[in-house]
Amino acid sequence: MTQAEKELECGGKEKEKERDKEKEQQRGVKRPITPAVIPEPIHEQIQTNFVIVINPGSRSVRIGRATDTLPVTVPHVIARRHKQSGQPRYEDPWLLRDGLNKPESNEQRQNGLKMVDQAIWSKKMSNGVRRTPVSSEQARAYNCQIRPAVLDSSSRVKWTSTGHHPAYLVGDEALCVNPSDCYNIHWPIVRGQFNIHSGPGGSMTAVLADLEAIWSQIIQKHLEIPLKDLKYYRCILLVPTIYNRQHIKEVVNMLLLNMGFSAIIVHQESVCATFGSGLSSACVVDVGDQKTSICCVEDGVSHRNSRLCLAYGGSDVTRTFFWLLQRAGFPYRDCQLSKRLDCQLLQHLKEIFCHLNQDISGLQDHEFQTRFPEAPALLYQIRLGDEKLQAPMGLFYPTTFGIVGQKMTLLQHRYQGDAEDPHDEHYLLSTQSKQDQSSKSASDRRAGARPVGLDGEMSSQCGFGETSELPRGCGGGVGSGGVMQGEMELGPSQGESLMGAGETEESLSGHLSRKTAIMSQFESKALGLDKAILHSIDCCASDETKRKMYSSILIVGGGLMFHGAQEFLLHRIINKMPPSFRRLVDNVEVITRPKDMDPRLIMWKGGAVLACLDTTQEMWIHQREWQRFGVRMLRERAAFVW
Repeated sequence: MTQAEKELECGGKEKEKERDKEKEQQRGVKRPITPAVIPEPIHEQIQTNFVIVINPGSRSVRIGRATDTLPVTVPHVIARRHKQSGQPRYEDPWLLRDGLNKPESNEQRQNGLKMVDQAIWSKKMSNGVRRTPVSSEQARAYNCQIRPAVLDSSSRVKWTSTGHHPAYLVGDEALCVNPSDCYNIHWPIVRGQFNIHSGPGGSMTAVLADLEAIWSQIIQKHLEIPLKDLKYYRCILLVPTIYNRQHIKEVVNMLLLNMGFSAIIVHQESVCATFGSGLSSACVVDVGDQKTSICCVEDGVSHRNSRLCLAYGGSDVTRTFFWLLQRAGFPYRDCQLSKRLDCQLLQHLKEIFCHLNQDISGLQDHEFQTRFPEAPALLYQIRLGDEKLQAPMGLFYPTTFGIVGQKMTLLQHRYQGDAEDPHDEHYLLSTQSKQDQSSKSASDRRAGARPVGLDGEMSSQCGFGETSELPRGCGGGVGSGGVMQGEMELGPSQGESLMGAGETEESLSGHLSRKTAIMSQFESKALGLDKAILHSIDCCASDETKRKMYSSILIVGGGLMFHGAQEFLLHRIINKMPPSFRRLVDNVEVITRPKDMDPRLIMWKGGAVLACLDTTQEMWIHQREWQRFGVRMLRERAAFVW
């Protein structure tokens, strides 16, 4: 047979197979149904100029393309027009917060100030001499006599024009809305979490609508990207170190389905901070405007046990500074914490006056201006002493903030579960409990098994019976795969709640209730920044990891940008760290400006770096995948334990 004839015969056989397949389909022969699985990510070259990095914060949001040198930074606030005339005006507070007007608040504030003064006196200056304390009365006598000088009859600052009745205004425009206009002011994020409350705009739906409006406006106005073109763009979303899974799920849903991004990556701020600073491992301390997050990151993974969130930040320092200014006879006597523009002024005064340099002492004269709409521009003189140092030291003595009856230290709590994600940690816990009980009962029966009778029958049936009924992947391979994987996902903090084999549900619930009580007691304490850093590092598993963390303490965020902060924090860490580690750690280092970058932009920069890495290809969650599988995609693709 010639080669041509062989090829002809092969071609004929293939055609016959195709005809047989068509006949089977026509006769209604059912083909095997393959189970739905989460598809493997599509590997393709990502153009980073089509990746938008979003870093939401309590007071500012940073958005930009991954190729941008700097992101767009906008106040994270929105002004929404009243839907009906005569509607009462509502405004979310800026510097004010719950727990300030308690009977114990002032006493606690005074006690905190005494501790601050003692700490200032105990630390010698660089010349070896102790500081001479300056009382507020010395400054008060001068400041009470000050009257402002008129610089200009008009401040040339105007309220935001609302004559065209926009439905909402965002960022700086929202901050400058006239209080007499019919607009509510909302800050959608407070202390790193959704600002959910019982007042107007405090529902989950309203917060998500505010976030979508703010982010969409920034993308259209500042990045000049039409919203209809977002289907060509991908998004990297940075989330807090201690995160709320339900909130993240809703935001991802909003970004992919409402705004229309084609794909998304969700990653933790602390890990992205190490990417942005070029460090492989660090104890990341994010001092923000309203919260302070601490987490130990090693080789791109945040240690779950080391995560802490302190419910105070730069705004609390600003409010304390205002209290100290009032004690010193603040010459701008109409200043109120309930006014937006006054809050802006106080933030500015804190940034230019406050410091943590012990060598700066004595009374010093300063000046500042006030420029408000419909008012003249005024120049004030002011004399200040220790107030400039006392206010930022509140971060180390948080009782100075005078906050009573609030949770001040937050931990990563156990997941409450999600109906869309059946194979969550609760499933793993219950599976392990069944397996432990099954293996214990089987081993007990084998040890005391009788050759005949009903007991013997049961022992032979229960040896592998219960295990075989467990879902695939959590049964026979428990010793090497199922349970160990569950423990890795849950982390040590939740692994502690996995009870030993054979213990009853009552003992499990008792253990959990005791653990909850211990956590509640811990969360009521207001840890100072230095103590919280030491606690976070101490929660690391090995001495080698602790040594790495002590040698690389990375400060990010804008809440600790005071002159002398690096040296001051280093001094307190070295003095308070365990004596055993002083010998092991060669060099304790506090990094406040890695690569001379603005510490407020490091996390966003880390998100931009993430977009350029080849290893992120497997982390993208595509819009169609999210529509089909929902929150399960976060468990599959998130770079941290979901």
